Amino acid sequence: MIELAVVLVVVALLLGSILVPLQTQVESRKIDETQRILDQAREAILGYAAAYGYFPCPADATSNGQEASGTDHTTGACPASVTGTNGYFGFLPAARLGFAPADANGYAVDAWGLTANRIRYAVSSQTVNAITNPFTRTNGMRNAGMANITNAALLYVCNSGSGVFAGPPPNCGTAVALTSNAPVMIWSAGPNAPTPIGGTSVHEAQNPNPNGGSTDRLFVSRLRSDMVGAEFDDIVTWIGSPATFNRLIASGQLP
Repeated sequence: MIELAVVLVVVALLLGSILVPLQTQVESRKIDETQRILDQAREAILGYAAAYGYFPCPADATSNGQEASGTDHTTGACPASVTGTNGYFGFLPAARLGFAPADANGYAVDAWGLTANRIRYAVSSQTVNAITNPFTRTNGMRNAGMANITNAALLYVCNSGSGVFAGPPPNCGTAVALTSNAPVMIWSAGPNAPTPIGGTSVHEAQNPNPNGGSTDRLFVSRLRSDMVGAEFDDIVTWIGSPATFNRLIASGQLP
């Protein structure tokens, strides 16, 4: 019996030594795949802006990957489907963009593929040069002017959720600001999105997620961490003003 127990322990150790690296490799592949999906989403959104001269409004939970019902690009209005929510924060409008991969309801998903893992999207609603909603409004960016947009405080990306200041006006506070001039944010809530802990750390709580999160103008992008209470597995990218202008100028939407 003792010899059998020893054998079982050895086998368990060997299996553990094989399975842990395998699990790590699978997770790493999913992270890389999600980053690729976000890069493709970024390109699709820039392509949309090049075609129309403005960014799409987000999808909401009932729009099946289309822009939320009531979207009006003559005014730039991105309506909120739920009272008290922000219509400029939601899901990537994958069906509107013709974007894949998408789930059966038309929403783009990350490599984990669950409903909680739908790709999220936000667009700035800041007034620039007296033009309201310039980023979702027909000719809004043209009328606001490139110089004014470049100097505007839009969506912020901070390297930490600790020390940020929600405002008004908002800023990264004692955290490092990676940008303060992003018209568009795109992100995945990562593998912990479906779990009770997903999005509850001070860092993930800055990014809207299945557990709620903040809908102010502050987002967080930082190194991955599994530390309890400081977990962060969101994968975040954004579109800055220079990339926007380069694409709109090339397509003739801006002079």
